[in-house]
Amino acid sequence: MKLKQWVISLVSVVLVFSLAACGGNGGNSSLNSSQPSNTSDAPPATSENGEGNEEEYLPEPGAKLTVWEAQEQIEYMEKIAAEFEKQYGVPVKLEAIAGGDQGTRLATDGPSKLAADVLTLPHDQIAQAVKAGLLLPNDLFEDETRAVMEESAIKAVSYDAVLYGYPKSVETYAMYYNKDIFPEAPKTWDEIVSFAETYTDTKQNKYAIMWEFVGYYTNPFVSTLGGYFFGNDNTDPTDIGLNNEGAVQGFELLKSLKKVLPMNAGDVSYDVKTQLFQEGKLALNIDGPWSIAAFKDKVNFGVAPLPAMSNGEVSHSFSGVKAYFVNSYTDYPIAARLFSNFAANKENQLLNYQMTGAIPANKEAGEDPEIKNDPIISGFFEQFSHSTPMPTIGEINAVWDPLKAAFITIWDDPKADVKTTLDTMVDTIKTNISSK
Repeated sequence: MKLKQWVISLVSVVLVFSLAACGGNGGNSSLNSSQPSNTSDAPPATSENGEGNEEEYLPEPGAKLTVWEAQEQIEYMEKIAAEFEKQYGVPVKLEAIAGGDQGTRLATDGPSKLAADVLTLPHDQIAQAVKAGLLLPNDLFEDETRAVMEESAIKAVSYDAVLYGYPKSVETYAMYYNKDIFPEAPKTWDEIVSFAETYTDTKQNKYAIMWEFVGYYTNPFVSTLGGYFFGNDNTDPTDIGLNNEGAVQGFELLKSLKKVLPMNAGDVSYDVKTQLFQEGKLALNIDGPWSIAAFKDKVNFGVAPLPAMSNGEVSHSFSGVKAYFVNSYTDYPIAARLFSNFAANKENQLLNYQMTGAIPANKEAGEDPEIKNDPIISGFFEQFSHSTPMPTIGEINAVWDPLKAAFITIWDDPKADVKTTLDTMVDTIKTNISSK
């Protein structure tokens, strides 16, 4: 019977959070590991034969929800909330909280019952929240979510093989190209190298391609040819693949591109490349959807996947995923799950795209003609299918500075040996991890 299965599931959730409490909060004092004291025992609706399905769950009697959303998405969320109340009879109160602040607020306000029932988090914040027992798993709608969302999005909002989030939107970087220079985007690094031989002219401040020399934009040179940050889908910090054969090959390619972009790494900034692209002096610009507004009405541009490596595979970017999550301290866990699943459905992701330009995480939404025929968003969505979610484990913080230093050394110093530089970097990372 569905009711029996649900009760078992609920008991399992309580046990998970009890274990999380015993395990502490991973050393992060900003997260409170005290546990929720109240959960609902409202059963799902059942069909005539007593068997229910995911769409038959009903909200608890008298349920009402509070939802946190970033100010720039409030107008969109007002429409979602109104439609949810119309369909389920559950009133929804919206509170504008900046996206980057919601996780911190949940940690402090969740145990005191002051936090929202549903909130939006970037995927790299969920590990700490899960360890502190702040989130309920996406269990009632797990099969549906796994079936309809991009695989990279599912991986991003899972922790320790448990799905927690309801993916809402995705973002990654791709390649902006000036259509007045490239009627069609180049598909390989070899094409770009050949083009740069006649286009790049430092005296005229003209360059073939630019990207920022920070860790976020490093992943194409790490993982496309077989390197990796951490083993087991970036969850095993004892296995670092930043100096293996594939990573060395990737950084050898990076070193060879200095002739394409004859500038020191520190001279390439967001502002520099944005201005050059606006002026028509930069042909190709690796950047994210956050820069669309800077180029709209100023440049005749398109967006395409990153150039392919020597193995023919499109370069792997890092990606971020935003998702709805259910506060484990909610008084209405069924209604909150229903809302999260409803807000993340295909139709509402398309509405989000129409109103805010957000890139869908839903596979069918990404294939919708409205997205496919958008030459800008479709380029980012295609690149997302070749992306790796940003690592969520805390050990990633021990990586960024040594990686950036190695990135810059290999680029700026013509005498730097790639393998030696990467070996030294990994030793530093291991020392950083062990000292914490």
